[in-house]
Amino acid sequence: MILLDRVTKTYGKVATPALDRISLHVEPKEFVIVVGESGAGKTTLLRLLTREEKPTSGKIIVGGIDYDKLKDREIPLLRRKIGVVFQDFKLLPTRTVAENVAFALIVTGHEGSVIREETERVLSLVGLTPRRDHFPDQLSGGEQQRTAIARALANSPKLLLADEPTGNLDPETSAHVFHELLELIRHTGVAALMATHNLALAARMHRVLRLERGLLIETNPATVG
Repeated sequence: MILLDRVTKTYGKVATPALDRISLHVEPKEFVIVVGESGAGKTTLLRLLTREEKPTSGKIIVGGIDYDKLKDREIPLLRRKIGVVFQDFKLLPTRTVAENVAFALIVTGHEGSVIREETERVLSLVGLTPRRDHFPDQLSGGEQQRTAIARALANSPKLLLADEPTGNLDPETSAHVFHELLELIRHTGVAALMATHNLALAARMHRVLRLERGLLIETNPATVG
């Protein structure tokens, strides 16, 4: 699902690369956690995978798509195959829960009946059907994050990327949302890569990667702290 081969990303004339010859292989249906302090390169890694950034060198293949051969006009199609969950949710404040989820389907050109069916499907999946007509400011932090997750899953992506998805939540809510996200991934069969600085959550996972000064190190979950 994800293949990175000796990928380096350098910004401008900065001597130290943001990412330094990293290699990574993520299988379909696999959930991988990437930990690291601020500035370690986690967000850069995710931006490379969504093609918001291009690598300075190295090869990236996602879902069989070779980024070296990807034309600019094909990038929107690529991004339809990738769901992204952000730390600050990025919900539209003047739209309801259902409308926020439906918007992800509208911008990718789906028909009305498909939009309605898929919206209700993912709302049910994350347990938000009873809150479908509420606005973001009427939701708890956990409900807002679940709305963001539902929106990311609306297009049935093959890959889910999450950038500090529990960063704005309290520890109890973080643990609950993380558990729900893990169960959703198991249920849907989507591959997932989640960047976090929450070592307590990372310690629960089977596969944990650590970014340190642009270097990627695979580590045992029991030693992430």
